[in-house]
Amino acid sequence: MESIDRIRMARERLFTELRKVLVGQEEVLDLMLIALLARGHCLLTGVPGLGKTLLVKSLAQTLSLSFNRIQFTPDLMPADIFGTEVVEEDPASGKRHFRFVPGPVFTHLLLADEINRTPPKTQAALLEAMGEGQVTAAGRNLPLEPPFFVLATQNPIELEGTYPLPEAQLDRFLLNPVMDYLPEEEEVRMVAATTSPPTDPPAPVFSREEILELQDLVLQVPAAEEVVADAVRLVAATRPQSPTAPQIVTEKVSWGAGSRASQGLVMAGKARALLHGRAHLAREDLRALAGPILRHRVVPNFHAEAEGLKSDAIVGRLVEQFL
Repeated sequence: MESIDRIRMARERLFTELRKVLVGQEEVLDLMLIALLARGHCLLTGVPGLGKTLLVKSLAQTLSLSFNRIQFTPDLMPADIFGTEVVEEDPASGKRHFRFVPGPVFTHLLLADEINRTPPKTQAALLEAMGEGQVTAAGRNLPLEPPFFVLATQNPIELEGTYPLPEAQLDRFLLNPVMDYLPEEEEVRMVAATTSPPTDPPAPVFSREEILELQDLVLQVPAAEEVVADAVRLVAATRPQSPTAPQIVTEKVSWGAGSRASQGLVMAGKARALLHGRAHLAREDLRALAGPILRHRVVPNFHAEAEGLKSDAIVGRLVEQFL
């Protein structure tokens, strides 16, 4: 309990530091921190101009993590992510040899900006790094130093010149937070702050070693069997072929969430419990995280699209029924 109190207080201190440069968006920040502690990755959806890049850079500062940003474009190649071999000549002997120059993926926190602007070949290049914590380059398997956290962004309003992420890659992201416009009073504060002299940058709160310890601690959070069963039951209900699927799923969903969603719901729930000062997984954690974990994994069919029914609405009804 002493460790849990320390984590809760550190979370509050982290939010205090981030408020020096950010206004609002605390729910999104909370979800990003949960994904990091649960060893997952985030796909952040939001329109341009909401401060997604600033948010990620500020979070990296408070977590004492190295940070790299990749701007995904239609001509981006996998080697631009992983790195490449260059030929060097030894001045003394005149002999030439290959040297591997690491790419931006070799970092702790990677911002994959506008990931849906690059072709599937380059999108898929991140799959190995996200799933296995390593990359294959120059004929070698190169491990990535933990913690390795990918935060990808995508613009939901522009379709021209984009390549929607396939379901297999969407499933690699633990959470899909949605960054919305600020309420008017918070936007007033944000505009006033960003048009005034700069303030001190946020100070580090968590060290890399502390983050690794917290990731191990998340695994030790107890979860009652009935709560785990509730998580599995909710995820199974998103599958049209499941015998427990309600009518809205069988009629409006073409594809539901897989077992990785059940694992993610429990792991993220444990991380949320720790950050909120509790030593056990509870149903309230499942209810709070069901939307961000399932919205990108539940695929509405053409009947739902014709009615304007989004995956968020479907997941919301399932939560009311099963949790």
